[in-house]
Amino acid sequence: MSKVAIAYYHDLLGDDGLAAASRAMLAEELERAKLVFGGRLLSPYLRPHFLSEEEYAHVRRVCETLWTTVQKVKDLALEDRITAEELGLTPYEWELARLEPGYSMVSPTARFDSFLTERSYSFVELNGESPAGIAYADAAFDVFARLPVMRAFKERYDARPLYGRRLLLDTLLATYAEFLGHRQFARPPQIAIIDLKGLPTQQEFELFCEFFEREGYPTCICSPDELEFSKGKLRSGDFEIDIVYRRLLVNEYLPFIERFPALLDAYRARAVCVVNSFRSKLIHKKALFATLTDERYERLFDDAERAVIRAHVPWTRRVRDAKDKRDGEEIELLRFIEREREHLVLKPNDDYGGRGIFVGWRSSEGEWRAAIDFALKDGDYLVQERVSTSREKFPMLRDDGFEMSEQLVDLDPLLFNGKVGSAFARLSSTELANVSSGGGMVPTFIISDGAS
Repeated sequence: MSKVAIAYYHDLLGDDGLAAASRAMLAEELERAKLVFGGRLLSPYLRPHFLSEEEYAHVRRVCETLWTTVQKVKDLALEDRITAEELGLTPYEWELARLEPGYSMVSPTARFDSFLTERSYSFVELNGESPAGIAYADAAFDVFARLPVMRAFKERYDARPLYGRRLLLDTLLATYAEFLGHRQFARPPQIAIIDLKGLPTQQEFELFCEFFEREGYPTCICSPDELEFSKGKLRSGDFEIDIVYRRLLVNEYLPFIERFPALLDAYRARAVCVVNSFRSKLIHKKALFATLTDERYERLFDDAERAVIRAHVPWTRRVRDAKDKRDGEEIELLRFIEREREHLVLKPNDDYGGRGIFVGWRSSEGEWRAAIDFALKDGDYLVQERVSTSREKFPMLRDDGFEMSEQLVDLDPLLFNGKVGSAFARLSSTELANVSSGGGMVPTFIISDGAS
């Protein structure tokens, strides 16, 4: 159904007047809606991403089943130092993870990075610490829904948006209620969005701030150096904080955590509800997939969970000079990596933005050997098997119109307390569908037959 709907949408763009009006509105509305990342338009495409109701139901089932395995790995890693080390946590990160956050969910907000094709659905990693894109996607839903071409499309198809900011706010409030022991709020809790200054995601923080305040929850945007913890309260200036919506990554906080300890001190004292907590680092490490696909951990999971892992999670391992197993057979890991470069990717265990990734099938033999040496020297790299990726043609904005451009489509389901509630797609003309490395994004509408 999606293919037929996409073809119809592209046919509509054959109407020069409809296409020109849609293009002009898109460029203007993206700026107005703050859909800008690092000074460039975030969604320079004249079509959103579409999933059918059946496809979306499949994505939800698989993601939510896989999430139960993630929780089980978290439970083990909290108690077992060896598992934490296998995930790649440093001793200090493990110490932070073992601090009690005041609620049960390891990551109330999370995002899977995945590829959905006609024959497969595969995950490549999980952002369990600070998933970006929720507010950007909401703003993009509103922009794309108003385009003349989209209005014409909806005369034939229902197109349902998946708004996430409401779900995020509900998640923050539910987590805070659990943190308080399910007592009633004496007043609307005050929210701080905390990250480093000067980041390209500032526009998204502003979108969140506007929405939270419109819903009646005072909100500020601040950085760790602007916080003070005294008399049992965390503050930014005169603003008293009840809930921290943490967008600050642990590995970006650690270099100056001793100089600006207020956030950690308040968290340790259980004086503030931090979402996501420092515990989320356990599942944010990309080596999570190495644990899921390691036979030594199969005992953690039930039959349905093991089936999902086998079908949807690519074989992943920490890069090291050791024996390992692949499909039940013992292998010399380094020799296997060198020999099978056409089917493998090397990636850092704890980084983002597409940085430090080596794509085997895009590398020469010499480049691949150098990449393996680099991974070994770094000491915290993964090897992951190649998955089937999705590509679609999208009408991409140009100065004088648009052109059809084939794009890699990375589907990003967003989970709120373990349930899929929203999604968007990251697009790229390269192997890396990552906004930080130059890609773009579009919202994912769920489509079905019949006018709305």
